[in-house]
Amino acid sequence: MSERKPYPSDLSDARWALIEPTLTAWRNARLERRPTGKPAQVDLRDVFNAILYLNRTGIPWKYLPHDFPGHGTVYFYYAAWRDEGIFTQLNYDLTALARVKEGRKPEPTASVIDTQSVKTSTNVPLTSQGTDAAKKIVGRKRGILTDTIGLILAVTVTGAGLSENAVGIRLLDQAKRTYPTIVKSWVDTGFKNAVIEHGATLGIDVEVVNRNPEKRGFHVVKRRWVVERSIGWIMMHRRLARDYETLTTSSEAMIHIASIDNLAKRITDETTPTWRGTY
Repeated sequence: MSERKPYPSDLSDARWALIEPTLTAWRNARLERRPTGKPAQVDLRDVFNAILYLNRTGIPWKYLPHDFPGHGTVYFYYAAWRDEGIFTQLNYDLTALARVKEGRKPEPTASVIDTQSVKTSTNVPLTSQGTDAAKKIVGRKRGILTDTIGLILAVTVTGAGLSENAVGIRLLDQAKRTYPTIVKSWVDTGFKNAVIEHGATLGIDVEVVNRNPEKRGFHVVKRRWVVERSIGWIMMHRRLARDYETLTTSSEAMIHIASIDNLAKRITDETTPTWRGTY
């Protein structure tokens, strides 16, 4: 890493050690395909720190501080890692490590599903947006599937007008491909019979968890609170406060990056500095 004053979003040595092997393997594979085989000069840790900075602060690409590599260079690596599944792979690998650290098996058997509709910025194409009539939001819908401790296993981003059933089916398909061990999933009442029936074809028992009708206002709902907490975790990354991405694949990548950041801290017992408790 270049010599500069570190930002709070920078990777520690311990967290970089978790991520570096995957990025180095990716670079070596690309170098083998290059005619000259000449190694690139940019430091991969600096690039990843720049991506984390943007994800955590929510700034546009062109506003990256000048002590990072150029924003064009950083975006080039970001787009390559997005399109070649590097962020997805890192999320998968770190999830297994985090589960083992919690005393669980690397492969989960149960999951929880939820969605979140968010507004979009002006640069997002209208063709990839929609209207969530129930929540009265024009924008995009994020579908999240987590394990029972809140680690993200599957992500999909669509126009907000897509039904919960359609999003749930996408998530179940994605999760079952990645984690064939999953046999159980809990959902809220927005998901109907189509998700339950589709889960059955995949060998997943989908159970709808109802709110307690005797309790008014907010209250913790069995199982569902886990995925709702996970959505809260990723929303600490300001790039996700609104959907700024032109492509839905970029929206998904930004969620994976936030998850990678949280997973690496969880594995190394590090936390994000905050103002709480400082006064």
